[in-house]
Amino acid sequence: MEKLGTKIEEEAFLLGVDTTTPSGSIALLKGTSLLAEVNQDSPTTFSERLLPAIRFLLESNGLKIQDVGGFAVAVGPGSFTGIRIGLSTVKSFAYSSGRPVAPVSTLMALARKIQHPKNRLICPLLDAKKNEVYAALFESKTGGLRELIPQGAYSPDAFFSRLPAHRVIHFIGSGAGVYRPVLFQYFQNKARFSQRTPFIAYEVGLIGYEMLRKKQGKTIHEIEPLYLRKSQAEEKH
Repeated sequence: MEKLGTKIEEEAFLLGVDTTTPSGSIALLKGTSLLAEVNQDSPTTFSERLLPAIRFLLESNGLKIQDVGGFAVAVGPGSFTGIRIGLSTVKSFAYSSGRPVAPVSTLMALARKIQHPKNRLICPLLDAKKNEVYAALFESKTGGLRELIPQGAYSPDAFFSRLPAHRVIHFIGSGAGVYRPVLFQYFQNKARFSQRTPFIAYEVGLIGYEMLRKKQGKTIHEIEPLYLRKSQAEEKH
């Protein structure tokens, strides 16, 4: 029997939400087309601004939450608080509407933002603090992105030393800015740095739409955050 709440109808409205980094964003899609988005750099006020921003996005397009056919939410890695805010908000919408949810990796969405046939190797980097990065290495293929180095929390040198220094690598994310001088030392003229904005709700929505079309959505009880490392409370415990 087909699992309920895992698929979206073609050309349905979808809401993409990302609160995993200081550059939070919300996107409204119809199928794969972007209708509108709200971007905000306000990591300390997501809890106050997220619901009003979603309401504004829907009302300005003449929609109600009941008109949304599915949801896509960035589940991490990133800020533990930000991840929880995004997940709890989307879960509440999904619970009340019965719509499916697609959990999307923040790193995958960042890589998707600069996916291009000419950008063969893509490395999303997030500054994880504590002298660590959240990172992965993807290869851009005809069918999408293939993970070459798994997503994880790494010490910068340990991760950078695993990357193929003889090939051009395209970097994106907050970690690329923080560790830019180090990356130049490792890769010299092989390092490319994206000039795209850090807002990824549209990419979260695109990946989520593909997942839901393939019946890969999750119920609210199945969605888990992608932390990649222990929280401060867990470390102290």
